[in-house]
Amino acid sequence: MKFLTYKAGKNFKVGVLDGDKVLDLAKASEKFGKAVPGTMREIVASGSKAVNAAKALLKAAQKEPKGLFTDVAKVKIAAPLQDLRKNVFCVGRNYKAHIEEMAHAMNREVSYPKVPEFFSKPPSTVVGHEDDVKAHAKHTKQLDYEVELGVIIGKGGTDIAAANALDHVFGYTVINDVTARDAQRAHGQFFKGKSFDTHCPIGPVIVTKDEFGDPANHRLTLKVNGKIRQDSSTSDLYHNVPKIIEALSWGLTLEPGDIIATGTPSGVAAGMNPPAFMKKGDTVEAEVEGIGVLRNKIVD
Repeated sequence: MKFLTYKAGKNFKVGVLDGDKVLDLAKASEKFGKAVPGTMREIVASGSKAVNAAKALLKAAQKEPKGLFTDVAKVKIAAPLQDLRKNVFCVGRNYKAHIEEMAHAMNREVSYPKVPEFFSKPPSTVVGHEDDVKAHAKHTKQLDYEVELGVIIGKGGTDIAAANALDHVFGYTVINDVTARDAQRAHGQFFKGKSFDTHCPIGPVIVTKDEFGDPANHRLTLKVNGKIRQDSSTSDLYHNVPKIIEALSWGLTLEPGDIIATGTPSGVAAGMNPPAFMKKGDTVEAEVEGIGVLRNKIVD
């Protein structure tokens, strides 16, 4: 299933994307008497119980659709998870070609990480589909994009073995790890250059793991103003999703609703000759096969 969070006045509602229409889960629950949690966090924490209830509601609503569906084009989609309790966990340098392009761009010897290299982005970076991304031109002249597969943890745990890691996944989403390259270099680490407000678009939906399938075989693309910049596959992940979850959970408890950005492939602006950084007015479209397109505009 494809779950999404959308705005209804000043409140947020959870729906299911069915083709080009959105099912209002709250209305469907009331009509058919099968309760589904009212927030995405609660759905994620409930796991298969909530997913099965939502599937039953969708099936019933397809037979009696009156008043339950809205065209997705008329819905203001929000970031899937609201009121994050933690930073978004991120993996750096996790596609071989990207590792190589960045080493060449920075005139450094190519080296490959023996374990996943983690950093994080605070909740203030998170925005949703069609939300504006601030250029923060006062603080960066090198604004870059990074399409990534996002993992949503469903079942918590610590010291999770790679062999069991996917049992802890609720679903997947698209993330654009927007990066201020000059700030990243100036501070000598990933965090600051990755943590400007609005620099972590997420969405448009969360696809449940049963529908998404094997996370190791999905195409990723990113376009700037309609032109492809990144085009790769999760099959090229240097550390795959189970290994990422295993390493991240060493001595650290993962909880339902935690978000992991798994790294970006080659084709970033900093790796181009000359670099082609984003600027005010650019439209950026990040896509992962099986999930959808996450679209944002750069503003100042």
